Amino acid sequence: MKRIMLTMGCLLVQIAVCFGQQADFAKAVAKYKNSTAMSAQVTKTVHKDALTQDVVSQGTLQMKSPSEVTISTDNGSSQLIMQGSKFTMVNEGKSRTTSSETNPQFATFQTVFESILAGGSIDISQLTDLKITQEGKSMTLTITPEAADKKQARRMMFTSFTLTIDTATAALLKLRMNERGGFTEYKFTDFKFQ
Repeated sequence: MKRIMLTMGCLLVQIAVCFGQQADFAKAVAKYKNSTAMSAQVTKTVHKDALTQDVVSQGTLQMKSPSEVTISTDNGSSQLIMQGSKFTMVNEGKSRTTSSETNPQFATFQTVFESILAGGSIDISQLTDLKITQEGKSMTLTITPEAADKKQARRMMFTSFTLTIDTATAALLKLRMNERGGFTEYKFTDFKFQ
């Protein structure tokens, strides 16, 4: 009986933490409810463990409600585009497209961005591969895609995503996509709501 009560108590604490994090997240991104478009300047850094020097380039971020996000660098020759469930990556003019419906590692990524663009009204507290941490005036959302088996894990393009939000201004600060042997990081400045 004590074990059941302890288990139920732990479960209630976990639920309370999830709802508290959802409330904090919704408060941090509430400004998006009153905007239909957002933009920022981007500095993209590509780091490969096997190379001694990072590749750095400049570009722009464009976001439109309800579910469009475009990060464009290198005068458009490199792009990361989310249009609902469709994801397109353009690298040096070569395009690859996937969908969160057929490629589950992007499902939580899509849900998080759609919730941001909806001002936090989409509940993200039940996403099992998402961890939210808050430090000072920044909130970090870490998405670690779950794989059904080792074979699927090896096929995943990214091992994790981290998104940092300024809780005072609601501006996106940084998006980092970790992969085996390196990462791609986008730092956002001059964030504007329209």
